[in-house]
Amino acid sequence: MSHPVTRRNFLSTGTAVGATMLAGAAHADDKAPETVTVGVMGLSRGLSLCKTFGTQPGVRLKYVCDVDEQRALTGKKSVEAATDQTPEAITDFRQILDDQEVDVLVVAAPNHWHAPATILGCKAGKHVYVEKPCSHNPHEGELMVEAARKYNRAVQIGTQRRSVPSIIEAIQKLQDGAIGETYLARCWYANLRGSIGHGKPADPPAKLNYELWQGPAPRTPFVDNRVHYNWHWFWQWGNGELGNNGVHTLDLGRWGLGVEYPQRVTSSGGRYHWDDDQQTPDTHVVAFEFDGGKQMTWQGLSCNRHNQGFVEFHGTEGSMEIDASGTYRIYDRRDKVLEEVKARMSDSNHIHNFLTAIRENKPLSCNAEILEGHRSTLLCHLGNIAHRTGRTLTCSSKDGRIIGDEQAMKYWQRDYEAGWEPTV
Repeated sequence: MSHPVTRRNFLSTGTAVGATMLAGAAHADDKAPETVTVGVMGLSRGLSLCKTFGTQPGVRLKYVCDVDEQRALTGKKSVEAATDQTPEAITDFRQILDDQEVDVLVVAAPNHWHAPATILGCKAGKHVYVEKPCSHNPHEGELMVEAARKYNRAVQIGTQRRSVPSIIEAIQKLQDGAIGETYLARCWYANLRGSIGHGKPADPPAKLNYELWQGPAPRTPFVDNRVHYNWHWFWQWGNGELGNNGVHTLDLGRWGLGVEYPQRVTSSGGRYHWDDDQQTPDTHVVAFEFDGGKQMTWQGLSCNRHNQGFVEFHGTEGSMEIDASGTYRIYDRRDKVLEEVKARMSDSNHIHNFLTAIRENKPLSCNAEILEGHRSTLLCHLGNIAHRTGRTLTCSSKDGRIIGDEQAMKYWQRDYEAGWEPTV
């Protein structure tokens, strides 16, 4: 295990680490790809990413990291069984930052870690693959864009449908007028989540470094029904279903509509199903209005599987639907299917795109580059802010900032544990 956690060494980590710049020339097809060395932080979603990165040509997976020592060891064994990689299991991600052999930090820890770890990674000369949502709050997203630009790093957000060939094709057809002028995107997510009950104060498990798990978040006593997954449903660490899964559909909706920042956001919903400790809505409907008369809606259900679809676009000459697998269908105005293209989802294309951006020294060529990731994640944040304030938000179409509502703008950024604020 690496050096113990202190606020001072947390903030200073990476500032003295030399940036590892990769060669800028693309390799010919008949040459072995340049080796890219990777460390993965967080082994829930991160375990799948370990295996996908670990099976990419020219990738060396050097570290698998989790603040839960048992998960780190189990993750190592799982990766070794599924790939040819033999990573080192560690519990402190700063060891990845300190290792100048590492080119890429993969951030798959809880949401409150996404931005601080990404910024530290950029400062330490690492390229970063960060899971969705890219930030815990809007201000962090702005800092991430600033860090990527300042340190010239490739930062890819894990909205992997940006790299699915069928979806790229579908969006191009929308932009070419396949359904006329597209004016509405409708997005859905549904799940059947159980109750988390009412937790009890307890000592953290012996194998869990709860201090480092909290990281930049203000300190909260350990409660036995939060870690490792249910933190999603607490504002302290998570962003609810909207940030957890809504971001995938909103990203496609925004892409298809060709819009950046909303000018008006409304929200309705609440906790209707379980009487438990969860703070975020289990039933949530959000509407976004953009310049040019374009609109997007999202409907989320956490406790009911029935669903209308994934993403639909409606235009003056017809409609298009894209399902979660990447299959798309185009309809005329009478709802007759004109075209269907079937597909299957995979993370591989997205990770390949990220690695290519690194090898060619073209950070902005990431399909889900951090600025696009921030814009889509911001929709989730604005929807949650509208929910928490109970008010309609008026926003700047230039940068999404809330206009004329000081109470709502208090949610633009969070409080941090003293001395742990992320800085670029």
